[in-house]
Amino acid sequence: MSEPSRFDRGHTDDLLSFLAASPTPYHAVANTAERLEKAGFRQVAETDAWDGTIGGKYVLRGGAIVAWFVPEGADPHTPFRIVGAHTDSPNLRVKPRPDTGGHGFRQVAVEIYGGPLLNSWLDRDLGLAGRLTLRDGSTRLVNVDRPLLRVPQLAIHLDRSVSADGLKLDKQRHLQPIWGLGDDVRDGDLIAFLEEESGLAPGEVTGWDLMTHSVEAPSYLGRDQELVAAPRMDNLLSVHAGLAALTLAAARENLPYIPVLAGFDHEENGSQSDTGADGPLLGGVLERSVFARGGSYEDRARAFAGTVCLSSDTGHAVHPNYAERHDPTHHPRVNGGPILKVNVNNRYATDGSGRAVFAAACEKAGVPFQTFVSNNSMPCGTTIGPITAARHGIKTVDIGVAILSMHSARELCGDRDPYLLANALAAFLEG
Repeated sequence: MSEPSRFDRGHTDDLLSFLAASPTPYHAVANTAERLEKAGFRQVAETDAWDGTIGGKYVLRGGAIVAWFVPEGADPHTPFRIVGAHTDSPNLRVKPRPDTGGHGFRQVAVEIYGGPLLNSWLDRDLGLAGRLTLRDGSTRLVNVDRPLLRVPQLAIHLDRSVSADGLKLDKQRHLQPIWGLGDDVRDGDLIAFLEEESGLAPGEVTGWDLMTHSVEAPSYLGRDQELVAAPRMDNLLSVHAGLAALTLAAARENLPYIPVLAGFDHEENGSQSDTGADGPLLGGVLERSVFARGGSYEDRARAFAGTVCLSSDTGHAVHPNYAERHDPTHHPRVNGGPILKVNVNNRYATDGSGRAVFAAACEKAGVPFQTFVSNNSMPCGTTIGPITAARHGIKTVDIGVAILSMHSARELCGDRDPYLLANALAAFLEG
C-alpha cells in the first residue's frame, strides 16, 4: 500500500519563494543552508577534522552544497541514498572589465553563461546579483533585485527581415545591457555602485562573480492557476525538492541508508570545476563521512557499492506547438508526475535496474511517473547523472520534472509536479 503524499500545494508556494530569493547559485546554497540549520543540521568546515557523530551536517563550497544525515546505528559501511542536482542556470554574466557603452548609453559588458535562449533576455527588466570578494578574502552576497539593466531589441523598422528570416543575435554585439545614460564611461563605476549598495567602503571589493536575473516575480499562471512561470526552475526546482525530502528523511527513525543532498555548480557548462559534479567534492564528503565513523577503505568500497543516486534535473514536456520534435511514443505531460530519463548512448545514466529503484520509490509515495526519451533525429542533452556514475562508481538514475521553455529567462511547469517530485525523493531517501 502506497503512503499518502506528504507535500502539497504549500510546497509549490514555498518553491516560488525559494526561487525569488535565489537569483544566483551563491544565494541558492545560502538559502539551502539556512533551511538546513532550522532543521537541526550544522555546517562543517572542510579544513577541520570531522567526527562520526549522528545527525545532519553540510559542507558549503562556492555555489555548491553537500548535506547528509547520519542516523543512529549507522555503520561505517552503511550505503548512501543521494539526490543530485545543480544550482546554476544559463544567464548573462558580468565580465572582468564591466564598464562599457557608446552613443550616449552606459552599458555593462557581459558574457554568455551556458546555453540560454538568448531572445528571452531581450526587453526584460533585469537585476544584478552574485558574490563580491573583499580585500581580506571574505565574501559578501549582493542582490540588486529591481529593474537595473535591459537588453533592448532592435525595432522592426530597422530590421524588416526579422519577421521572414527570424531573429539573429550576435552574442558579442547585441546582448550588452544598458544601465544608464552618459558618454563618460569610467572603469570601476559598476563595482563602486555595488559597494555602495552593499554598504562597503570604496575600493573594498577586489573580485566579483556577478550575473543578471529577471526581476519579474515567480507566479502561478492560467485560468485555474495550474501552471507555474518562474526563472531558474532548471534546476533549483530539484534543489528545493531534494532539500524538502532530506529534512523529512532526517526526522524519520531506523533509516537503512544515509540520505544525501548534493547541489553542484557549473552543470550548464560541463561540470568541470571544484564545485561541479565532475570535481572531487561529493566523493570527498562521502569518503570522509565513512572514515569519520571509523571506517576503512573496505568500508568505503562497501558503502559505495550499495549507494544509489537520483540525478534530478528538469526535462522536456511535450510542446503543443512542436509535438513533432518529441519521440512519438514518449510525450511527458505537465502535471503528469516526475519523468524517468532514458538514453541508450548514456547521455542519461538510467538503466533497467535504476528504473526499478525509481519505480519503487514512486509506488511507495503514491506518485505517478512518466518516461522521457529523445526523438532519434534530435541531439540529446545530458546531466550530472553519467558524470556521477562514472566518477564515483555508484548506480545513478536520471529523473526530473517536465517543463516548457527550458533555458529561457522564465520557464513553465505544472503546479503539482514540484510536490510530486518531492514526495518521490522523500520515499527514495527513506528507503
